[in-house]
Amino acid sequence: MLSKDEILKRTNSGLDVFKHYVAGQWRVGRNFFNPLYEDRKASCNIYYDRRSQSYKMKDFGNDAYSGDCFDIVGKIKGLDCNSSKDFIEILQTINRDLSLGIDENDTSFVVSVSTPDSKPKKQPENTPNPTPKKAKPYSIVLQSFSARELSFWQKYGITPELLKTYKIVSLREFKSENSEGKPFTFYSTDNEPIFGYQGKRHIKIYRPFSEIRFLYGGLLPENYCFGLEQLPSKGDTLFITGGEKDVLSLAAKGFHAICFNSETSNIPQNLIKKLSYRFKHIILLYDTDKTGLESSQKHALQLADLGVKRLVLPLKGTKQEKDISDYFKFGNTRENFITLFIEFLDNLYSETMAILKPCEIDFSNPPIQTEMLVSINDVPLGTQGNLFGITGGEGTGKSNYVGSLIAGTIREKENIDTLGTIIQRNKNNKAVLLYDTEQSETQLYKNISGILRRGKLETMPAYFKAYCLTSMSRKERMQAIIQSMDKFYYQFGGIQMVVIDGIADLVRCANDEAESVGVIDELYRLAGIYKTCIVCVLHFIPNGLKLRGHLGSELQRKAAAILSIEKDENPAVSVVKALKVRDGSPLDVPLVQFAWDKEKDMHTYFGEKPKEEKEKRKETELAGVAKTIFANQRFCTYVDLCEQIQRLLDVKERTAKSYIKFMREKEIILRDASNASYFIIGQI
Repeated sequence: MLSKDEILKRTNSGLDVFKHYVAGQWRVGRNFFNPLYEDRKASCNIYYDRRSQSYKMKDFGNDAYSGDCFDIVGKIKGLDCNSSKDFIEILQTINRDLSLGIDENDTSFVVSVSTPDSKPKKQPENTPNPTPKKAKPYSIVLQSFSARELSFWQKYGITPELLKTYKIVSLREFKSENSEGKPFTFYSTDNEPIFGYQGKRHIKIYRPFSEIRFLYGGLLPENYCFGLEQLPSKGDTLFITGGEKDVLSLAAKGFHAICFNSETSNIPQNLIKKLSYRFKHIILLYDTDKTGLESSQKHALQLADLGVKRLVLPLKGTKQEKDISDYFKFGNTRENFITLFIEFLDNLYSETMAILKPCEIDFSNPPIQTEMLVSINDVPLGTQGNLFGITGGEGTGKSNYVGSLIAGTIREKENIDTLGTIIQRNKNNKAVLLYDTEQSETQLYKNISGILRRGKLETMPAYFKAYCLTSMSRKERMQAIIQSMDKFYYQFGGIQMVVIDGIADLVRCANDEAESVGVIDELYRLAGIYKTCIVCVLHFIPNGLKLRGHLGSELQRKAAAILSIEKDENPAVSVVKALKVRDGSPLDVPLVQFAWDKEKDMHTYFGEKPKEEKEKRKETELAGVAKTIFANQRFCTYVDLCEQIQRLLDVKERTAKSYIKFMREKEIILRDASNASYFIIGQI
């Protein structure tokens, strides 16, 4: 059963509760700084109290934070141990947060703690519930708002329409009785008007110019909240103010606000949690006097886990200048308050905005154009700050093609065979790095020999580093790449190109979405930091114009270009096909061929496939795309067809429209004149 005794028994007499809620490296019996507020002196102590046989906390700097574990949890959560309802919520909170597994359905033995030293006593099951609050009898006489009364509200921008919306009335008289049952009557005068905030079963009286300013009649709800009914279903910002007039002042300026019975009233966390789903910001906007500042700081601490923040107005805190109503009364406008709120957000997001500042595009100072390191027929493939993907099946010639990219980068002469690809030479001797995760050390040595021979070099340049990572674990490989890139960037004054032959071996599973996104994001980040091109070799057989698996999909999404190396058997040549280019259509990139030359003992450029072959490839690929799109639908509108092509092939709208035009010309799809939609040949 859920009870104080049961929780103490399961939490080492409450010590485990303190360890869970009171952060820091404190020790029992030794003074420490209280982390629950801005403590400037180490005068807080957690000790074992033999009398109650439980652990307690004593804060000599702020006695409000003294008591047993239930008192402290109540303090943190804004709950009152002396309230039966709140005490049950405290026990339930501890039970859930510490995963104690106590049955919460039986609370018959729950007792609250009235004083820190009182001993817990079991409450009999048949004990009646606490006596409910009695409604205060009252009667009112309504009257129309006088011109003078309306003038009072108008000082704060509050209109008659707003008064009606929030159920504010003017009273001619108010009758009720005091705590001793003696009747009394207040009458409205020009100098002492009476206003009423009407509820379903109560009325709260506001007498702005009288000695007794606030009182109520009827049954005031336990969690009285003014303005709750007038809130929209969703909004950006919600202010919690100190009083009803402040709620109305904010509403008059177009802001959403609520208030509780007073600034010192408990703010129910369950209500704030519900409101946090409806509003982006929940801001405490209390008075700037001593009570308001202390209360807002306390509530901000208690509600921090729910994202509640605290805004302090630039007011002196005097009786005439302390709340948002005064702020607007002194002539400040909605725009002034928005400016104040923007400053608040600047401080709240200062670190993020500082980090974001260098990322801001300054149109008057265009960024330095990235260099094109690899291209085919002036189509950019590998550029600074980007990823460049190369994929294909086993034995298609990927490693030899990648070797030609490195050879072209490290060459000292211009007239070398780069297999039909234009490659910028590394004139400044920046680092060129090759990381191989698949092939043996012997095979990698052989590949490097071929790279040097192709580049017409007799020795390996000092800036060219090649590593066989097969003996490392997958985690070690990624760490080695990151750290060595950092070192060589400074050692050689930059990095010209990085080749990772086998990026699938950097993750445990190429179909693990989280791992795949993580490794591609990290490589993309490194390419941007070091202003280099990272060539990612992925040993997959692509499915048409798409790469398989989460790793392939993520690479296709982030890379500036993707090339696929495929094998044609008759004649035996390797064909370089573009799966993606950032600018333009991959199907318009020439089909480059290379093949093995026995005399030269290396692969050599074999020219481009005829234009007819390129058109045939385009028709075949787009026919496959059409089959995919129309697999589960008979008809498709032009707009939907365009969107699906963009999504499937990761191309821009302009390219997708050109594909639709091509498919119509080749009669891959036809247009149905009756419903202005498209269908695939053979489906109707």
